[in-house]
Amino acid sequence: MFNKNIKLVLAALVIAYAIYQFTRNEILTGIMLILFSGIFVILYFWNEMIILAFLRLRKQDFAGAQKWLGKIKNPEAALVTKQQGYYNYLHGLMISQTNMTQAEKFFRKAVKTGLRMDQDLAVAKLNLAGIAMSKRRKREATSLLNEAKKLDKQGMLADQVKMMKQQMKKI
Repeated sequence: MFNKNIKLVLAALVIAYAIYQFTRNEILTGIMLILFSGIFVILYFWNEMIILAFLRLRKQDFAGAQKWLGKIKNPEAALVTKQQGYYNYLHGLMISQTNMTQAEKFFRKAVKTGLRMDQDLAVAKLNLAGIAMSKRRKREATSLLNEAKKLDKQGMLADQVKMMKQQMKKI
């Protein structure tokens, strides 16, 4: 919604007003304003549009997620590097249903820019392995599957990895 720099400026203004409130012995108001400025700092690191798109994607509402991601204009300027990774990751997940070549581009860009959680990185690499396997690039698919297996520390993707390895034996 707001540019990342505007969020920091708003947080600084609210903190300055909180300090002014402290000088007037309005301690409770100053504390509440500092807590309020924390919202702007949090939204600097977690973009609100990406959070809303994740919530829509969780409900399998691809059109709604696409709508929220569409509200981010010029993601390179508006988002922090990790947010750009999740922006591309979400686009890759949505487009992978229809266009594998375009999804591969988004997943590669997401892996390159970085994702915070190892589980998300494992899912991206697993999807890249599936795309490589569908394009008959067995060596690349094998290496991506091994990387996804290493990143999957909770074992949530173990069944998918086993299934893909069985399918690769048929190729």
